[in-house]
Amino acid sequence: MRLPVLTTGLLFVLILCTAGPTGAQHKNKEVPAQPLDIAAIERITGLKGVASNGEYKITVPQNDLTILVDDFRIIPPMGLGSWAAFTPTGKGAMVMGDIVVTETDLKPVQQEVIRQGLTITAIHNHFVRNHPNVMYMHIDGSGPTDSMAMKVKAILDRVEQVRGGNPASITVPNVTNTIDTAMLNRTLGYRGEWSKGVYKHTIGRPDVKLTEHGVPVSTFLGFNTWAAWQGTPEKAAVAGDFAMLENEVAGVIKALVEAGIEVVAVHNHMVHEHPRIFFLHYWGVGPAVQLARGLRAALDQTGKKKADSKMKRSGH
Repeated sequence: MRLPVLTTGLLFVLILCTAGPTGAQHKNKEVPAQPLDIAAIERITGLKGVASNGEYKITVPQNDLTILVDDFRIIPPMGLGSWAAFTPTGKGAMVMGDIVVTETDLKPVQQEVIRQGLTITAIHNHFVRNHPNVMYMHIDGSGPTDSMAMKVKAILDRVEQVRGGNPASITVPNVTNTIDTAMLNRTLGYRGEWSKGVYKHTIGRPDVKLTEHGVPVSTFLGFNTWAAWQGTPEKAAVAGDFAMLENEVAGVIKALVEAGIEVVAVHNHMVHEHPRIFFLHYWGVGPAVQLARGLRAALDQTGKKKADSKMKRSGH
């Protein structure tokens, strides 16, 4: 059977219809990020947070947990706070957070995270020999800002429901700290900040342009190295976190262990980040000078080869 001959005009129409989208149609135009609706986040979550460079973070100190590690009390400034940070995207906001859970909280809270349609990107410890035991659950999600705020509220409400009260409603005492903070600043090359007797250094990684799902991740969103101090010059305690590229992991661990500082966890916090980032949690007890020198040696294994002569606060 002979097929009919197509006219030139009809053939041209068919080619246009079957050729698919043009190069211009293939381009995914990125929708510019709009300013966060901070008022909506505050209204929905019922929490007042902190804004920085267009991002917003809410924090719930876990004051209801009395945690001891090697006879030192771990209070929120030592890393015992749940938080969620919002950064603007073209579709609303990306939220990243870290939820502190006990062994009793773990199952119902992770079920709530999944029920809300968010992703659990890590579950890990920060300490060893801590009583009671606590774990840290990282969450991630994107969508309309009000929707993200409602999801975060549902997760925090679930923690409150399981615990039988608002973790932040209890007052915690200051811890003892007579460490020479000027020595710490000189040794590490950064100034810290005081909170309830804890002296904390937060050190960003401006040398690394990190993204998660293609969205920039700042120091404010948890991409940082930090050290929190309490105790005395003779017997200090330091807890913290190192943010490392994959080729920095071995060197940082070696420096910390050789300084007598325990590496208690090595893991991811994100799953769609670029470049790949590892996080390390450590705990050290001993003379403050020795611990500070050990941390400085570990810092020298990362992109922070030299201390900032101005000892400026990272991220500012």
